[in-house]
Amino acid sequence: MDEMQKVLDFWFAQDTKPSWFAPKPDFDQAIRARFGQTFARAAAGELNGWEASPEGCVALCLLLDQMPRHMFRGTPRAFATDDAALAVAKRAVYRGFDRRLSPDYKNFLYMPFMHSERLVDQLRAPALFEAAGLSEALGYAKDHLSIIRRFGRFPHRNAILGRTSTPEELEFLAQQHDHYGQRAEEAPDRGHHAVSGNR
Repeated sequence: MDEMQKVLDFWFAQDTKPSWFAPKPDFDQAIRARFGQTFARAAAGELNGWEASPEGCVALCLLLDQMPRHMFRGTPRAFATDDAALAVAKRAVYRGFDRRLSPDYKNFLYMPFMHSERLVDQLRAPALFEAAGLSEALGYAKDHLSIIRRFGRFPHRNAILGRTSTPEELEFLAQQHDHYGQRAEEAPDRGHHAVSGNR
């Protein structure tokens, strides 16, 4: 089995789905162990050839957008390849690849739009999820959009990225219980980072 198929089979297995958006240290470690080197290759651009197929684009988005949120939870590396994932997603949508994918696959192809801190990307995210009939994800997309409209960034990333929060952001964080699986104090020992609820 090739590496692309291994990524897809692992992520979309029935026993994996309950861990998609939940902070589970054992699951995070399993991803680091199984896909740390594959992630490094994707981040270095060595797997760009996967973009030749719709499924390959999904696998790249998983490696560059979703899996780092598990592998590097609570650290800057959790978000370091977001732009690369978004570029893959944009090219895939432009080519119409998303129309050839199942709902679950579409969900993770579109996720980089929702993770972007640029308003133009956030405005696009709800339209994509709505057109695909992904109602649960659409709710999250609207929540993310409202945060970017208000602050121009995700305040829950500030401590992780070393950004200074404004008084308004601090008030928001005190009232906001959902940090989308990412808190600075959740960062594992940096010694495990030789290889990077996550929305």
